[in-house]
Amino acid sequence: MDNKFFVIYVVDDDTAMLKSLERVFVGKGYRVEVFVSAKDFLSKGKYHQPACILLDLRMPELSGLELQQHLLTRGVLLPIIFISGQGDVPSSVKAMKGGAIDFIVKPFDMDELLSTVERALALSVKTQKEQAEKNKLRVLLDKMTQREKQVFHLVVKGMLNKQIAAALGISEKTVKVHRGRFMEKLDVNSVAELVKLAGKAANL
Repeated sequence: MDNKFFVIYVVDDDTAMLKSLERVFVGKGYRVEVFVSAKDFLSKGKYHQPACILLDLRMPELSGLELQQHLLTRGVLLPIIFISGQGDVPSSVKAMKGGAIDFIVKPFDMDELLSTVERALALSVKTQKEQAEKNKLRVLLDKMTQREKQVFHLVVKGMLNKQIAAALGISEKTVKVHRGRFMEKLDVNSVAELVKLAGKAANL
């Protein structure tokens, strides 16, 4: 995938560091957006995907860790790479527990940073794809009637049409009709596919 497809957000109150990192990543063909504070980044509102964030740990007003928490609360799933001038173990542990990809201490090796960014962007692509699949599944499930959903859940439990009919107080023929309709709506052809779909639906 072409690097220009990706966006790298750099958030650091050190303007010299911002310019340096921007120059490096633009030189590698990436799109780069820089921010001098966490608040500036939050005010952006919408974030491109796939992307990652290079985030300074210590900044005035709102720290990198606080920004990380804000993004988690908003459901923004951008991979974060923390960069810091200090090897602060408690902070690095907190950052990693919050889902950070890595915690790199300044001055850092540029090759190491580039490798970490590539890993973060690959994760972003994967996350974006998974999110798109979940959104598609939500749309499909919303097309099902309440009765179809009841039959669906009993089918994936392994119950036979006769057993489902008895459990729901309907005829076996009606079960077959509902079953055919929701399988068409969900675009599946077998119980195995239904079970797999149900597993994904459970995580929505």
